[in-house]
Amino acid sequence: DGADARDFDDAVWAEPDPENDGGWHAVVAIADVAHYVRPGGALDRAANERGNSVYFPDRVVPMLPEALSNNLCSLRPGEPRPCLAVHLWIDGDGALRRHRFLRGLMRSAARLTYEQVQAARDGHPDKTTGPLVGRLAEPLAETVIAPLYGVFEALLRARKRRGAIDLDLPERKAVLDDAGYVAEIAPRPRLDSHRLIEELMIAANVATAETLEAKRVAAMFRVHDEPAAEKIADLRDFLAGFDLKLAAGQHPRPVHFNRILALVADQAFAPAVNTAILRSQAHAEYSPENVGHFGLSLKRYSHFTSPIRRYADLLVHRALIRALGLGPDGLPDGAEETFEALGEHISMTERRAQAAERNALERYVAAYMESRVGATFTGRVSGVTRFGLFVMLDETGADGIVPRRSLGRDVAVDEAGHEMTTPDRVIRLGDAVDVRLREAVVATGSLVFELLAGGREATEKRIPKRPARARRTPRRRR
Repeated sequence: DGADARDFDDAVWAEPDPENDGGWHAVVAIADVAHYVRPGGALDRAANERGNSVYFPDRVVPMLPEALSNNLCSLRPGEPRPCLAVHLWIDGDGALRRHRFLRGLMRSAARLTYEQVQAARDGHPDKTTGPLVGRLAEPLAETVIAPLYGVFEALLRARKRRGAIDLDLPERKAVLDDAGYVAEIAPRPRLDSHRLIEELMIAANVATAETLEAKRVAAMFRVHDEPAAEKIADLRDFLAGFDLKLAAGQHPRPVHFNRILALVADQAFAPAVNTAILRSQAHAEYSPENVGHFGLSLKRYSHFTSPIRRYADLLVHRALIRALGLGPDGLPDGAEETFEALGEHISMTERRAQAAERNALERYVAAYMESRVGATFTGRVSGVTRFGLFVMLDETGADGIVPRRSLGRDVAVDEAGHEMTTPDRVIRLGDAVDVRLREAVVATGSLVFELLAGGREATEKRIPKRPARARRTPRRRR
């Protein structure tokens, strides 16, 4: 988990599979929240209403009471805890050969952070992961961490083979001091240890969906439909401004998006292309109807791995308990009749939480920047609109706007070509710029910049590359 995590709902372990040359046997164990939160009880009703935990820079609004989320349901090291676990047998190419679920007690050997695991993998173990002097136990770096990376490398090969969309969207976090003030806006590191856990969780989620579908038990799938035709048309127009072409036809596959991402990987406008592709995608949702997961390029997918913080996962645990006869606290009779409405509800609570987390971070960023009004920064143009230029700062990743009116009276905007032309310069998406912070509004989380330098000198009148595409009538959502 991250260094600031307080609830530990998953544990992993792996070893080479002696019956499968080059393959692996892995276990993913998940906190058994269903043991404590029974259908229809007060805890269940409250968790249903919240839908999920919400994570802010200074606090967590948990789905479950902290006595459960941080203690009884948390897989704390050295303490026996109830769990649902899945054994996964994976071949050397990352294909899931078979799996088996069970319910029982587990005792975590260690609580490790992503940074600890990555450091150990890179040859820099600490006192927890390194040699244990004077003891018989083997160091975790060799007995636990090395096999996990072996599984990860196999699963990564399978991911690349099936063509899951591989977006590169850096995240940032607000680091608070002891008094609760923002000390730093820092990027969230993206380590192989993060991806290791993600791939093992995906494998466990696939095994879950396959089991529930085979047992014909009502289930809450995590579904991600293919992009709408209107959004693909908008994306094609956007990419055309960079002389990039998406595959012909109305239904591109994930591999087609990955080809575009590979082409722009080293370009200054790569973040904008990653963002545009993300925005072209449908929203992932929860539904009892399995339509597959487009982004991961999977036919069956469900959320099993975080029942402490997601109600959908608790429903999936109950479905497994019922399907496999693992106890009396599974899905009650008739539960499937409410699943369609319940899927819509928890999809809404997820979107609500994401918006709250995003808005809170924007306000923390504005609070951090408020004392730096008048300072100058370097950044890159992240958007070109008729309202102005959006700029992302190199130092913090903070976003703000250079209003069009601040650039003079004779300003031409080519939104299709992602360019803005002022009397003395041409500025394009991805261009490096120098800006001065003019305003930081904490109440709205907005930043306003003044452009100081950037782009290239305007030597001739620019002609837009293509006329703006006619606005389509929005399609009704089904």
